[in-house]
Amino acid sequence: MRNTIRLKGKLRRYLQTSMYLGVLLVLVNLSIYLVNVSSGLILTCFIIFYFAVIISTLIYNRPVIINELVSFAAQYGQIQKALLYELELPYAIIDDSGKLIWTNQSFEQITQKGKNYRKSITTLFPTLTLDRLPAEADEVSLEIEHYGSIYSVVLKKVSMKELGESTTVVDAAEYEGYLIAMYLFDTTALSIALQEVDDQSLALGMVYLDNYDEALESIEEVRRSLLIALIDRKVNKYISSLDGICKKLEKDKYLIILRKKALEDLKEHRFDLLEDVKTVNIGNEMSVTISIGIGLDGLSYAQTYEFSRNAIDLALGRGGDQAVVKSPDNISYFGGKSQQVERNTRVKARVKAHALREIITGKERVLIMGHRMTDVDSFGAAIGIYRIATMLERKAHIVINEVTTSVHPLIDLFKNNPEYEDDMIIGCQQAIDIADSNVVLVVVDVNRPSITECPELLKLCKSIVVLDHHRQGTEVIENATLNYVEVYASSSCEMVSEILQYIGDNIRIRNEEADCLYSGIMIDTNNFVTKTGVRTFEAAAFLRRSGADVTRVRKLFREDAHEYKAKADAVSQAEIYRNAYAISTCTSEDIQSPTIIGAQAANELLNIKGVKASFILTDYQNCIYLSARSIDEVNVQMIMERMGGGGHMNAAGCQIEGVSIDEGIGALKRTLDNMIDGGEL
Repeated sequence: MRNTIRLKGKLRRYLQTSMYLGVLLVLVNLSIYLVNVSSGLILTCFIIFYFAVIISTLIYNRPVIINELVSFAAQYGQIQKALLYELELPYAIIDDSGKLIWTNQSFEQITQKGKNYRKSITTLFPTLTLDRLPAEADEVSLEIEHYGSIYSVVLKKVSMKELGESTTVVDAAEYEGYLIAMYLFDTTALSIALQEVDDQSLALGMVYLDNYDEALESIEEVRRSLLIALIDRKVNKYISSLDGICKKLEKDKYLIILRKKALEDLKEHRFDLLEDVKTVNIGNEMSVTISIGIGLDGLSYAQTYEFSRNAIDLALGRGGDQAVVKSPDNISYFGGKSQQVERNTRVKARVKAHALREIITGKERVLIMGHRMTDVDSFGAAIGIYRIATMLERKAHIVINEVTTSVHPLIDLFKNNPEYEDDMIIGCQQAIDIADSNVVLVVVDVNRPSITECPELLKLCKSIVVLDHHRQGTEVIENATLNYVEVYASSSCEMVSEILQYIGDNIRIRNEEADCLYSGIMIDTNNFVTKTGVRTFEAAAFLRRSGADVTRVRKLFREDAHEYKAKADAVSQAEIYRNAYAISTCTSEDIQSPTIIGAQAANELLNIKGVKASFILTDYQNCIYLSARSIDEVNVQMIMERMGGGGHMNAAGCQIEGVSIDEGIGALKRTLDNMIDGGEL
């Protein structure tokens, strides 16, 4: 030990101070010899005695001091170890592979394992997987639940290389591994308290009767007050059972106040109030449906109220008969199984037409765009808006990047036509160059900014008009000057045809334009079979009077033999999943617009008995396009929204990137299974 252990630092310098003083005495002694030899001899004798005493003392006391220091260090280390082992805070050390190395008493108590337990930490806490251990970061914090208690876990990385440099026991200069110190803080009581506070927080809702006027008109006048009273009682009783408050604001509007915990009960029962209200029947031919919009988790009561307003607008914009719950970072949809109620009045169309006229006349140019991969309805509606702009003496352009097979015959009607300018149809970049503060952008047949033909235009144009017939989703075009979304309309062409009738007194549309608008209605209604109402036929009659020719339109959409065979193949190889859902694939080889063929095949599959909904998947341009169709029993929009898409109750779709056809079919089947098991289908 004498040869291996040496003192260092301040203690060593302190013990060597007497030797330094001895050297100073020697120098003083030499200077005294120059003054007086006798005095120098006396001091020399003292110095010899001084060094003899100092050296003997150091030699004797050095091992004693070292032994005392080693003993103290050992005792201090034992005290530290004992304190750490008996520490009330659960503490453990694990290696970089997740195996336990050392645990203290508190950790052993909560895990009910002995101190010799050396297995992976995952065996104790299954949620604490190896990928959650600190790797790049030096510290990681997370929460785990164990035996009913909630713990906040802190994992700190301790470098073995740095630890090796501070000790002479091991040489870890070349080792890059590390240990992990693990601390567990019991936050059960805090979590329970926070959850109770959260459960008691305010949830504000709006309840609207969708078809109030129509339902009253379907019964005798003397029974109308009874119907209203029964609906009021149903709504009030339901909200009261949840310990909430319900206040009637208008004849068909209610304000409800709930605790957030009560909202969880509503979600668990999937807002069965939607179905309860439909059971009220005192002879009325039409069932009453309601829409519910609820806001929660706002930073203030005013923001929560704004969330509820946004939620009820979404519910109504999606056709009613459903509930929408909006929080700062999420929107949830419930219900929506009923068909939309068509409004017979055209007052709204007239008001929107006048508003559109004011907006267009206030600008110098008009840009019109639809969704990517323009279809017949999108192009037909764009042509209708183009006619409105030219009638109002404004320069107009239709933005189309890629011309699909379906719209080729229609675009050919306007190419090299002396009645139309060469720049009637332009690309995205040309539109961006034109866009400025004096341009109004009209978006047709789409209300999701991400799938528009040119999303950049939404940022460049200050004045935006949206005309669409699809249900609104979470993603919407914000700050639109005019937003006209009617989900009961069969097509965007139907909506534009109605606007054309009110935009001006002497408006005349040409035969080519009438054909385009008529084609959009015909394609979107599957030859007037799907989603047609009184106003659909009225719009078609207006177009026929304006010059649309049914025979000419039919010739425009005759199919290529190869595409017809591809559609037939998709129908022939369909799988009937769970005895109700037809699933098939459509090839994209040698077909210019395979997604359109897929949509047509999905329509054909609905002609099979027992099929409630059909789904066609098409692999096109490194993306899986999924077309979904139904007649009346299944809301395919809800299914597609689960998969990141949207659309109508009877016609919807989505796009899936980064997967194969088989993986896409698997994802679709899992979605159907989850929704069927959850009672949504």
